[in-house]
Amino acid sequence: MNAQTQTAIWLQAWDSQGPHRTGTAGDHAGADWVAAQARALGPQATEETFALDRLDPGDCSLHIGGTSIPGVPVFDAPATTGITGRLSETGGIAVVSLAPGAVYSGEYHRLRQTAAHDALVIVCSGTHPGLGLLNAEQFNHPYGAPAIHVDTGSVVPDGRMARLVSKSMRTRTNARNIVVTLKGSDPGRKPVVVMTPRSSWWQSTAERGGGIVCWLETLRALLANPPSCDVILTANSGHELGHLGLDDFCARRPGWDQQGGATWVHYGANIGASEGSLSVVSADDSLRDAMRDALAAAGRPPDTMAPKTLVPSGETRDIHRAGGRYVTLVGTNPWFHLPSDRYPLTVDVPAIARIATAAASMVVGLTR
Repeated sequence: MNAQTQTAIWLQAWDSQGPHRTGTAGDHAGADWVAAQARALGPQATEETFALDRLDPGDCSLHIGGTSIPGVPVFDAPATTGITGRLSETGGIAVVSLAPGAVYSGEYHRLRQTAAHDALVIVCSGTHPGLGLLNAEQFNHPYGAPAIHVDTGSVVPDGRMARLVSKSMRTRTNARNIVVTLKGSDPGRKPVVVMTPRSSWWQSTAERGGGIVCWLETLRALLANPPSCDVILTANSGHELGHLGLDDFCARRPGWDQQGGATWVHYGANIGASEGSLSVVSADDSLRDAMRDALAAAGRPPDTMAPKTLVPSGETRDIHRAGGRYVTLVGTNPWFHLPSDRYPLTVDVPAIARIATAAASMVVGLTR
């Protein structure tokens, strides 16, 4: 089977599992599927389970006169049975238009923390319309005023009186990282971690699918070219909830995220998304060069090489801040965080296949 055919099969399977939100049925279906694909290649995949209080939304809406606009909670904001106020840009029930990437800005956190408003309505914005939800970076520690998302096309007139409702319940449950460990021939070498997140708000086939394909292709390549150092491949849950899965992975391996610890290869969001671009992010010259050269050799060079001073916005942000050594592949995606991020519309199968081949080659070279 050629690489493009295999890539398409994997992406279709991923798309069929339903929304992959952490701790839900779709997340567990994704975990089972990734583990099965790893076992089909040869090695035993293990599960590393972590607990969370999953947020299950209830009535979430904005009522303006006789109109009710459905919403989705901001997952790290407190719930409310109802807050009444005047819609405005600042006080009462504040209304702001935000894209998913806004969550990584200091301005967003200042907006959430201000006492100037009693509640917040986020009108989702982006290249395409829909419910482009913002990640819950403080999921375990909700903060600020009650806040909800509403769809891009929602009409929220300034100055009207409104009532915001955001009900939910917390359910104690578990989520799972899927981990494959390949022992190297030289136990004195530092380990390499190959990581991709696999949870998200929706199906998120372009957001997560490219990283999953890269992860599986890397596992296949390492089995054909056994490493000299230990390699641990982890496909993590908890991404959209402040990287809960990575936190658990690192807690089990103290010091790996720090200087002198492991080397991390991170397959991030939107790799090979249709109409998207591809970037290499790393502060390490040798890792940057190796990934760039592998991509060029495979016929899909990166569109940009991020500045070495850039702080990543995904899981390797945590590695960067801890002083660890990493390289990240990450892309852009016009359907980012939208329910419409679905196969086949949002994925470039040939591009993903080439990128996965390149990434696997780079990791093989790194581990020899």
